[in-house]
Amino acid sequence: MILGVIADDFTGATDVASMLVRAGMQTVQVLGVPEGGLPQADAVVIALKTRTVAPADAVAQSLTALAALRTAGARQIYFKYCSTFDSTPQGNIGPVTDALMAALGAEFTIACPAFPENGRTVFRGHLFVGDVLLSDSGMRNHPLTPMTDANLVRVLQAQTTHPVGLLRHDTLDGGTPATQARMAQLRADGVKIAVADAVSNEHLLTLAEACADLPLLTAGSGVALGLPPAYARRGWFTPNANAADLDSLQGPAAVVSGSCSEATNAQVAQWLAAGRTALQIDPLALHQGRQSADTVLAQATQALAQGPVLTYATAASESVRAVQQALGVQAAGELVEHALARVAQGLVQAGVRRLVVAGGETSGAVVQALGVQQLRIGAPICPGVPWTQSTLPGNGEAVQLALKSGNFGGVDFFAQALRQAGVVL
Repeated sequence: MILGVIADDFTGATDVASMLVRAGMQTVQVLGVPEGGLPQADAVVIALKTRTVAPADAVAQSLTALAALRTAGARQIYFKYCSTFDSTPQGNIGPVTDALMAALGAEFTIACPAFPENGRTVFRGHLFVGDVLLSDSGMRNHPLTPMTDANLVRVLQAQTTHPVGLLRHDTLDGGTPATQARMAQLRADGVKIAVADAVSNEHLLTLAEACADLPLLTAGSGVALGLPPAYARRGWFTPNANAADLDSLQGPAAVVSGSCSEATNAQVAQWLAAGRTALQIDPLALHQGRQSADTVLAQATQALAQGPVLTYATAASESVRAVQQALGVQAAGELVEHALARVAQGLVQAGVRRLVVAGGETSGAVVQALGVQQLRIGAPICPGVPWTQSTLPGNGEAVQLALKSGNFGGVDFFAQALRQAGVVL
């Protein structure tokens, strides 16, 4: 194994795995740390669900994943978080980074959530989502990790015990030698973590080449795009043009959506506008017993005869806040996750073999309900979202999953994903 990745949520794991496969790296994603050891591959991505748990729990799970990756011989460790740097003043990005640095004896690392292909850029240490600062984007209303400050140096410094500095875009413009020289200067000045600018893929490639020999990287998925070429230049592996090949599956298809991001709201609206079948889950109705996951599942299963069906709890931010005020943030989230996971599980039992899941928390709940342990990573549907394939426990049949981060994809993403998997709409 060359690269071992610790991802803080399930969609983020497929996101970074997609970048590696795209550059010809044989990549396998596992869901949690398997008891029997890790599979053999150029890169292994361990998907955790630690983005919004207590910092101490996030640290403990991340260290367990690190131990498994080191036992498997990983040359480099990559802590993957969201391209919108989802966190709170307490963590979890800073505490996990600190713990991994200590365990690896790493004296320096970078922090770079940039993913320009999806509109996430870092300029002079400030994170932009499209043309607006992170703090002016829809992330300011995130129900669990509201991001109200775009200054990543300031955000990260509040979470870590290490001095945080800045690796600017104009240094990256000078190429790998200039970047490495600046990193050496930052280290000499006592900086332990450098927030790295990146406004283009060229910046990501330079950053990856400059950092490929560090024991630890922390980033979104963008930096991973440049690592396979950097490794190939070092003679560590030969890129494989067929790394993204998956099987051709038949049978019904479906979509489940729990994300309440602006992007996913637009995707649900597009599906509805196209007149396709959709069933909405109402958290308050679930709580009051006026609706149940099994009732929605029965309706969705029946609707499969007419084509793909969307089951969604996606709602506008004001509706989400009202539900959270009534039920509590954690209780509301868990209620929706369990319901959507039950629907997804039942749909797969009914024969669905191509399933699109929107939302990181929802994706985690769904793959756990399905009992999926390992994913082969396929071709991207859009930047950062690939199709994946796994084997169902029990019957051994193949199932393909598209696990979409809430903020990713165009308005027609659901239909685009299904068409790419061979579904006729």
